[in-house]
Amino acid sequence: MIIIGEKINGTRKKVAQAIASRNDDYIKELARNQFKAGAFHLDVNAGTLPAREPEDLVWLIEQTHLAAPEAIICLDSANPVALSAGLEKVKSYNPSKIMVNSLSGEKNRLDGVLPLAVKYDTELIVLALDDRGIPPTVEGRMAILRDLIQRCRDRGLNDEALYADPLVMTISTDTKAALVTLEAIKAFKEEYPNCHVTCGHSNVSFGMPLRSLVNQNFMALTIYAGLDSAITDPENRELRGAIMATEALLGQDRHCLRFNKAFRAKQIGPAPAEAL
Repeated sequence: MIIIGEKINGTRKKVAQAIASRNDDYIKELARNQFKAGAFHLDVNAGTLPAREPEDLVWLIEQTHLAAPEAIICLDSANPVALSAGLEKVKSYNPSKIMVNSLSGEKNRLDGVLPLAVKYDTELIVLALDDRGIPPTVEGRMAILRDLIQRCRDRGLNDEALYADPLVMTISTDTKAALVTLEAIKAFKEEYPNCHVTCGHSNVSFGMPLRSLVNQNFMALTIYAGLDSAITDPENRELRGAIMATEALLGQDRHCLRFNKAFRAKQIGPAPAEAL
């Protein structure tokens, strides 16, 4: 499972405050802790006003790289000016591995994001979304993803660099929402076995009680359907345990080595203080 750490995001109150005050220690701690927890991709999203975003995004990239120089930085922006500035900065650190989050079928992203992803030869997350919104059906989402994958292929991006996000909606407002996502994951992996599939899985539990329980079970189902990446909190011990247990049960962890190693390192299971 490829974990993309979600915490360096300016829509979070404490991150927004750190950006405004240039609290580099706070951002470095987020980057360092996520990388140590197994998120070797780190999503970086300034989330500030367009005029400020290029400068803020570059600053976040600098702090993230200083704290976790081996991490693959995932640039999360729909602003071509900010994205371009960010890509130049990341390229100066690690030209071989860059990720962009994300491309959709919306015209402004096709015009602004795709050319930059091609220019810098990045990994790229593609969303089952266009100017009409998120289709309610599996086939509707697949139609958008097919178009995006073909556009990426036509511009020279390899399947192995592409991460499809079929999009997760909350079951609190649509009890079939999770099922649609699961079926879309299956359909996509059957058609594009060399592409990755990712998602922001915690969206499924918005408005629900016991969100952690819902998220853990949904994660297991999505892995079984073909998910091999997730934008999530790598420091969530229960979720990390659910991921590793599911991979072991599905025969994706040879001799259960990763599961046992994580248990011995106290990365999964009861937290050390709770185990006493």
